[in-house]
Amino acid sequence: MKKIEAIIRVSKFEDVKQALYAVDIQWFSYWDITGLGRSTEDQIVRGQVFQSSYIQRRMLSIVVRDQNAEKTIKAIMNAARTGEAGDGKIFVMDIENSYRIRNGEDGPESLYIK
Repeated sequence: MKKIEAIIRVSKFEDVKQALYAVDIQWFSYWDITGLGRSTEDQIVRGQVFQSSYIQRRMLSIVVRDQNAEKTIKAIMNAARTGEAGDGKIFVMDIENSYRIRNGEDGPESLYIK
């Protein structure tokens, strides 16, 4: 099993979500994050535009079976890409095991409803 963490532009979240659904990835977690980088973004506060080094992004966390990892990564990359700096990053990690709390099922079968 693989854990895929993707940091993407907030504006690309709906595109990425639809791309994941299209490759049959139906479940993932996400949250809003703030990062620091070399680039800056315009922030609008009370109608005024300010440049800020604080960059708003969305992080997705997805655990998939090994055979679904590559199509998941490709879906994210294709949907999140604008071609500009700041499109984001994808990290892939091995997962040793997973457990379904409800019934104690473990391994890759615990990831999805049968």
